[in-house]
Amino acid sequence: MPSAYSIPKIYEKEIKAIVNAGYYSNKSEVVRDALRSFFESKIQLRLAAAVELYKEGEVTLSKAAELAGMTTIEFKEILKDRGIRIVVPEKSKKELDKQIQRMGKIRG
Repeated sequence: MPSAYSIPKIYEKEIKAIVNAGYYSNKSEVVRDALRSFFESKIQLRLAAAVELYKEGEVTLSKAAELAGMTTIEFKEILKDRGIRIVVPEKSKKELDKQIQRMGKIRG
């Protein structure tokens, strides 16, 4: 989903210059690399983003932990420390029945 952001003219010129110099294929590649570097260097912001995405239901617990650069267990501890409720997704009766059948076949 394309988004529009305004940046100072000097940054626009610098981005254009490094694309023209052949370091990147296009402006989007520069921005993606810059954001990747930003979140890699700002660990607390990466964690904050992961927590918010989880709270808003935008990502699962495991995906949020991955975004935060943590294990699921570590991320659960962060949520617990912040008083954030861990949501366990509900499965339909049909899904549960399928799991029970698979477990029965394994135990055979």
